[in-house]
Amino acid sequence: MLKQFNFRLIIILLVAGLWGIPALAADVAFSKDSTLAGIIQRGELRIGLEVGYMPFEMIDTRSGLRQKGIRHGGLRQKGGRQLSLMGFDIDIGIEMAKALGVKPVFVDTLWPSIIPALNLGRFDIIFGGMSVTESRKEKVDFADPFMTVGQTVLLNAKHTETVQSYKDLNDSKFIVVSKPGTTGEEAVQRLIPKATYETADTEIEGAMRVLEGTADAFVYDFPFNAMFRALNPSNQLVFLDEPFTKEPIAWAIRKNDPDFMKFLNGFLARMKADGRFDQIYFKWFLSTDWHRFVR
Repeated sequence: MLKQFNFRLIIILLVAGLWGIPALAADVAFSKDSTLAGIIQRGELRIGLEVGYMPFEMIDTRSGLRQKGIRHGGLRQKGGRQLSLMGFDIDIGIEMAKALGVKPVFVDTLWPSIIPALNLGRFDIIFGGMSVTESRKEKVDFADPFMTVGQTVLLNAKHTETVQSYKDLNDSKFIVVSKPGTTGEEAVQRLIPKATYETADTEIEGAMRVLEGTADAFVYDFPFNAMFRALNPSNQLVFLDEPFTKEPIAWAIRKNDPDFMKFLNGFLARMKADGRFDQIYFKWFLSTDWHRFVR
């Protein structure tokens, strides 16, 4: 007969690092509404993201495929096996799954539909560098932020003399691109509403339009724009690298799941306390060793 333990007490002990979920899984009758229960029962932590957001989640070209050759939606698979991914979120996801004694499964999802997909139960948590906004907080709950970013501009060099700031783009003569459903799109529509706004399905597509001259500017998060500029040195591209918004980034989960939230905040605190977070951050944000594997 299964022993009946207080589920909340178990989570408190787990977060404190006193017990581990794997040892308990065989003995505990979990609440059917608990995300943690579903994770343990499946043996998988399903992580929703959209691959292609440098340096958070990218296709490792050593797997034989490149980002632009892949369509979004569902698991990235080749021959029935998940493709090789790399990036900050991938390393964090591996550590999180390890803490739960399960394997990580990365579910590639189109960004505009990622919150509905979470709430439909297609995965357990959203990664992908999601900014915390008031509108999103109405639909999901956020764990403690793990970093802060802001919007920046990739500019076609032909405008170097006339555009010194995002404010200078507030004119219908400028074609400004961002990605649907992102805070980049929100920033364009709110802060430079007179610009001619066009959307791109992926970050890479939007940045490439500026590089190729079919758009004047691409507005997006600092990490991606910085990485794209470093990977695509060109005298046709100018990086206005001073962020003009301030956006905390955090993991998102379905609303009203205090046990999962407690685990996540405890996990993040331990990662930062023992140095693992800083090691992973340095690997993907400060080192260039991985650049040759993403081209």
